[in-house]
Amino acid sequence: MPGKPGFRVHGPWRRPDRALLEAFGTAAPAQVADCMSRLGAMDAGIRPIWPSPRIIGSAITVWCHTGDNLMLHKALSLAVPGDIVVMNTQGNVANSGFGELLATSAVKIGVRGVIMDGTVRDADAIQALGLPVYARGLCPNSCQKDGPGEVGAIIACGGVAVRPGDVVLADRDGITVVPLDDAAEVAQLSIALMARERQRLEEIAQGVL
Repeated sequence: MPGKPGFRVHGPWRRPDRALLEAFGTAAPAQVADCMSRLGAMDAGIRPIWPSPRIIGSAITVWCHTGDNLMLHKALSLAVPGDIVVMNTQGNVANSGFGELLATSAVKIGVRGVIMDGTVRDADAIQALGLPVYARGLCPNSCQKDGPGEVGAIIACGGVAVRPGDVVLADRDGITVVPLDDAAEVAQLSIALMARERQRLEEIAQGVL
């Protein structure tokens, strides 16, 4: 863990394997949050910047100083295919820490999505790249690259604690985070919930209201 508190990179950390992610099937973030007693869903302020498809992957966490994205660059250098970048910007909505250039790099690396507790820019270019990005809005201002910040720390994003390696699900409804240690159990609960919902839909179709 080189560096000092507030300016360092943690790691390595555990990531969910492919089998664990596949165990969630097609479960939506809403269904998964229901299976965690309605905990784990980020607040409604973080929305998709384009109508992107559902994603599921492993969190790589980034904590940046307001108006700075140096550690986001470092995080991308550590990302592996299937990761979902989750970033805390200290509540900044006056500078965007993510745009077309970083999005192009993220796609090249195989990053599955980006979730920003702040703003982003270059929305049209990001959509053209096909990269699912969630943010509090759009802002044309860029930011500095001076630091400090941390990669791989426990962060807050959308009112939820996110640890590196947690399972992240996102769709048009929003984002749900599943602690890695609970992921296998929550996946089973989610599959069971989907079966119950399918049965109930069949009952409704038959007039059982």
